[in-house]
Amino acid sequence: MAEVAEVQSLVRGLAVIRAFNEQHPRQTLAQVAEATGLARATARRFLHTLMAQGYASTNGSEFWLTPKVLELGYAYLSSLGLPTIAQPHIEQLSREVDESCSLSVLDGPDVVYVARAAVRKIMSTSITIGTRFPAYATSMGRVLLAGLDEKAFDAYWQATTIKAITPKTISKKSELFKVIAQVRDQGWCIVDQELELGLRSIAGPVHDHEGRLVASVNISTPYAMHEEEELRTRFLPALLNTCQAISNDLRNTTLSSPTIS
Repeated sequence: MAEVAEVQSLVRGLAVIRAFNEQHPRQTLAQVAEATGLARATARRFLHTLMAQGYASTNGSEFWLTPKVLELGYAYLSSLGLPTIAQPHIEQLSREVDESCSLSVLDGPDVVYVARAAVRKIMSTSITIGTRFPAYATSMGRVLLAGLDEKAFDAYWQATTIKAITPKTISKKSELFKVIAQVRDQGWCIVDQELELGLRSIAGPVHDHEGRLVASVNISTPYAMHEEEELRTRFLPALLNTCQAISNDLRNTTLSSPTIS
C-alpha cells in the first residue's frame, strides 16, 4: 500500500505542475485545486513542497512556477542528445529560408517540440520547447507516423481521437491512411491549414545510427507568403538536406531512440 501511495503522490504532484500553462501562469490555491481535482488542503501541500524545492513561488495569494521547473524537461533533453545535435542545423535552415523551423519527436498521440528556431510568430498559440500538437494534423506528425511499424501504427489510431481542428483538417481515418501512405512513399509531407488556418508547413524525416525514423524537422510559413509549389521547389531541397545532415551526425553519435515510451 505504501508503494501505491507514493505513486499516487507523484501523479498528483505532476498534475499540480501541469495546472500551470500559458493561459494560467498564475493561479490561486482554489484554482489549482479545481484544475487538478484535489482537495484544497492536498493542493496546498503539493504547492508548498514545490516551493520548498524551488519549483514554485507565491505572493501570498497566487502561485506560479519558477524557471527551475525547466530542469525537469531538460533532464530528458540532455539524456536525449538529439536537440543539441540538431539545433545548429535547425538554426541554419531557418536562416536559409527565413522561416521558423522545428524538430519534434512522437509522444503518444502528439508531436513534442524538442528544438526550434523562430523568426516570427506564425500561430495564435506560442510554440516553445515542449509544445504538443496532435500528430495526425501536423506535417511532422505524419512523417513520424509514416515511420511506425504496423503494430505501433495500429495502436496509435486505436488510442487517438480524431477531430477536425480547422475546416481543412482531414478527420477521416481512411483519408489519413492514404495521406500517410503517400508520405511514406515520398519521404516528406506538406500540411496546409489543418492545424491552424493561415499556417502551412512541410516536414521531413530524421534517422538515427540504426536507420530508425526518430524525429522530424519542419518549416512553417504563413499561408499567404508562399504557394505550396514554392514549398516543393525551394524549401523541400533545403529541408531534406538538413534532415540528412542531422541524420549523419546522429549516425556518428551513440544515442538511444528519442521516442518517449
